Amino acid sequence: MTGETDLTKLLHDMKPELHEGEFIYSLAPSLQKAFELEALCIFQEAEGVTVILPKGKADEAALSYSVVCAWITLTVHSSLEAVGLTAAVSKALTEAGISCNVVAAYYHDHIFVPIQDADRAMQALLTLCE
Repeated sequence: MTGETDLTKLLHDMKPELHEGEFIYSLAPSLQKAFELEALCIFQEAEGVTVILPKGKADEAALSYSVVCAWITLTVHSSLEAVGLTAAVSKALTEAGISCNVVAAYYHDHIFVPIQDADRAMQALLTLCE
């Protein structure tokens, strides 16, 4: 099943969904530890292993973090070859004064914003759907 590539359709059908909970970015001491943490996302960089996981799991593992985030999923099945979706989303959030980190997965794009900006981010994203 291939994802959508048409930007107009992607924006109209993206239907952002705000997940419950608080999420953080941190560094795991090793790739093995990242897997043990059951992170939502693991990315191995030259400098270390980045993990995205629920704040509670990070606290239990005594991992440090600087920002607590809300997790928003764009529920439209976007193609990895789609052009412009990330730009449109980041532009809308930039205009609202909200920082964002985007993770593209196979089916959906996931947006992490500061937890205090979650409602405003949802409003900005819903405006794009109109």
